[in-house]
Amino acid sequence: MAVNTANKRSLRLVYLWFFVLLVMGVIFVFSSLPAREIPSLFAFEDIVFHLLAYGLLAYSFCQALNGTWFGLVKAQVVLYSIIFCTTYGISDEYHQLFVPGRCCSGFDIFIDGLGGFLGSLFYLIRVNIPGIRVLFAKEN
Repeated sequence: MAVNTANKRSLRLVYLWFFVLLVMGVIFVFSSLPAREIPSLFAFEDIVFHLLAYGLLAYSFCQALNGTWFGLVKAQVVLYSIIFCTTYGISDEYHQLFVPGRCCSGFDIFIDGLGGFLGSLFYLIRVNIPGIRVLFAKEN
């Protein structure tokens, strides 16, 4: 029994956006931990974890966006990804206001946006963009 084209497209959309939601859920769960429950592993771990988490979020968001909305130029995919990651970072920091021992930090929001930028940049490198001129080329 063959899967028709519409079902394949639907499964692909679910697959692509599942990872975005999964990363968002993991970030939310870790942000919900009270400060006393977070062990200190190494210096500047907060910065490293924010960069990695939001970099992964940006990478998965770029993949999902690029696989969902055809016709976007790569610069749009990157811009939307950075905006999405920064906005989610703001909402996450606001959420932490209600978690014991946690606070809202503008620096963390900056690091979240930076992680979004780096994750988007990694996505661009991963899809083998030969030069900056390709950023404004239409997707096939």
